[in-house]
Amino acid sequence: MSKKVLWIGAFLVTVTIGFVAGRYYGGEDVGPTAAASSGEREILYWVAPMDANYRRDEPGKSPMGMDLVPVYADEVDGQPGVVSIDPTIVNNLGVRTAAAQRGALSRQIETVGYVGYDEDTLQHIHTRVDGWIEKLVTKAAGDPIAEGQLLFELYSPTLVNAQQEYLAALRSGNAVLQSASEERLAALGVTPGEVQQLRKRREVRQRVRVFAPTDGVIEMLGVREGDYVTSATDIMSIAELDRVWVLAEVFERQAAWVSPGQHAMVELDYLPGQMWHGAVDYVYPELDPVTRTLKVRLRFDNADEVLRPNMFARVTIHGDRTADVVHVPREALIRGGTLDRVVIALGDGRFRSQLVRVGVESGDRVAILDGISAGDPVVVSGQFLIDSESNIEAALSNLEQSNESPMDHSQHQQPAEMDHSQHQQPAEMDHSQHQQPAEMDHSQHDMESSQ
Repeated sequence: MSKKVLWIGAFLVTVTIGFVAGRYYGGEDVGPTAAASSGEREILYWVAPMDANYRRDEPGKSPMGMDLVPVYADEVDGQPGVVSIDPTIVNNLGVRTAAAQRGALSRQIETVGYVGYDEDTLQHIHTRVDGWIEKLVTKAAGDPIAEGQLLFELYSPTLVNAQQEYLAALRSGNAVLQSASEERLAALGVTPGEVQQLRKRREVRQRVRVFAPTDGVIEMLGVREGDYVTSATDIMSIAELDRVWVLAEVFERQAAWVSPGQHAMVELDYLPGQMWHGAVDYVYPELDPVTRTLKVRLRFDNADEVLRPNMFARVTIHGDRTADVVHVPREALIRGGTLDRVVIALGDGRFRSQLVRVGVESGDRVAILDGISAGDPVVVSGQFLIDSESNIEAALSNLEQSNESPMDHSQHQQPAEMDHSQHQQPAEMDHSQHQQPAEMDHSQHDMESSQ
């Protein structure tokens, strides 16, 4: 019986030794080497989804509470500033690309302006004599006026006397006096038609009528019936609406792009989709000292009177075209404090952040003077997330650090090896001086007490 038990024990020991030897020599290791030999992807580190600079050597949470994302060895490209992104992630980010193009760009200026009266058509009504407004036909600013329409009637003693002198000259038959009287009436503002009526009726009119010189609207009305007026009184102003001005403001950096005669377009908010075409009429000589903008005057035909003064308008001015340049969509440009970048798609999920030198901006296009070539695919959507991972400044910094020789850390270890004997000195001080008060001679006190 005991012999059988010994055989069974020997068998179990042999099996155990074989199992341990097989694990040791067979390589059943669970470390990184075993993972690599089994075909699994090697994980270099973990990063935060929203901050590529937050890296850890093991899984965990980011400062925002999100799970860290692994970065695999086969995703890292050897070229500086190049990152490789899984196609699924690229699709989830909505990454879109567009090819850089070469061609001429128009120096297009987009700004805003306000519609105003064409001041070349304004007519100001004044009297040449003192008097009273006896009858005012137009009652309010904005009323439409037709050429030859009666505006108001004026009573003036000076005009009454001038009419009487003219009738006396007619009765005298003196041609010289008649001519002088007619000239005086014309100088006082009486129209040739009124003079003809006076010669025909031979009757003095107490009120002299004033008529509209042109079609338009009352832009300003400064009097009411019964007002006393002089030659300095602004009675009213008449403006035409078949032509209008649009006063636009151009940024200082675009001041050299605009000149008289250039084509311009305006669009109004209350009629979206409808465009009016005009031209640059005048460029004012100075900038506004407050807004730092240059005022530009545009002229537009307005036969249907749709453009009304003081309306807000979106203005587009087409300047001269540039030479052939490489240009990309404006949304592809990543602007920095001193450096501008675009993200170039290299294919197979690989991207690189590229420094560029920016030129003219025209509409939704930006000229690139240096950095990329025509045909290069640039990222126009999702480029900011890619650029945070493929920041060229960080890539260059890492490249420079990798080329440097290992630093001598002996200086850094010096504080740890400092001699602390000086710090221990206070603990070894001789306290004999401090103990002196306790060891004082009390003989004097004893003597006093004995006395």
